[in-house]
Amino acid sequence: MNPVNLALRTFGSLVSPSGRNGRLSILIYHRVLKKADPLLPFEVDAERFDAQMAALKAICNVIPLHEAVQGLESGKLPSRAACITFDDGYADNHDVALPILEKHNLHATFFVATGYLDGGIMFNDKAIEIVRRAERNDLDLSGKGLGVYSLERSEARRKAVAHLLSDLKYKPLEERNEIMDSIAADLEISFPEDIMMTSSQVKALHDAGMEIGGHTVHHPILSRLENAAARKEMMEGKARLEEITGNRVRIFAYPNGIPGRDYLVEHARMAKDLGFEAAVSTAKGVSRSGSDLFQLPRFTPWDMDISRFSMRLAANLLQTDFATVGRS
Repeated sequence: MNPVNLALRTFGSLVSPSGRNGRLSILIYHRVLKKADPLLPFEVDAERFDAQMAALKAICNVIPLHEAVQGLESGKLPSRAACITFDDGYADNHDVALPILEKHNLHATFFVATGYLDGGIMFNDKAIEIVRRAERNDLDLSGKGLGVYSLERSEARRKAVAHLLSDLKYKPLEERNEIMDSIAADLEISFPEDIMMTSSQVKALHDAGMEIGGHTVHHPILSRLENAAARKEMMEGKARLEEITGNRVRIFAYPNGIPGRDYLVEHARMAKDLGFEAAVSTAKGVSRSGSDLFQLPRFTPWDMDISRFSMRLAANLLQTDFATVGRS
């Protein structure tokens, strides 16, 4: 073990001992790309993910998320406890991430939005593919209530994607997709059908010992739905994953996941009522004994430099507060 990781491991044991004073870090990933993609600057590629998993294993005790939930309840977390999670259900989770996880003998939980399995595509990926495939130097979408975007260089295209996602994220799901489909039709662009996992790939992850978690059917912002519609999204997504895997789905991830903006306390109660044992948000921080099991925080280690990645793991253990929407 290199001296930096050894020092961080020692620091982590002091800050996050075993037992009731332990702290749990939960990492969020979405994709692990075969190669770096200029339009996806915050997604790791296989080489970098491999290095991150080696560092994570050296510094932390990586355990399955359902075991971590049990440890929080019982006050028996191991020191430096950490979990790995993936959101949405991208095909590279199976094709690229799984072999690396198996190489390091690490466990992860994959939260899957079932409506995009078997050839579907999420609205954010539609935006990315439109910008990627548009064979022009600018994209004038003012007629659709959006802006005019330069596409002359990779950096301009990245900015165009960011602006599109920002402008559309909180619109109703149907409206988002209608806008994206209309733009694609105008530009004669076809969307790829292999970005998300197939049902058989989800089953393969489960059969490899990974955990499959609920993430709704269509990945809506729950706070923007009527309660009955939100409950249906959560319930039907859970049921479909249980049908695919043959096992109970125990943990849920709120789409987008920001407390008070993307989900509310009633959604945390819904998760409990629907039979989930815990749920995760995207609020930063660590969980401790007494944390609300239906609002567990997670964080994304954005740092591409492996030393900074390791330092962020240690720094996250110092987090003392994180956002919630009240007790579930």
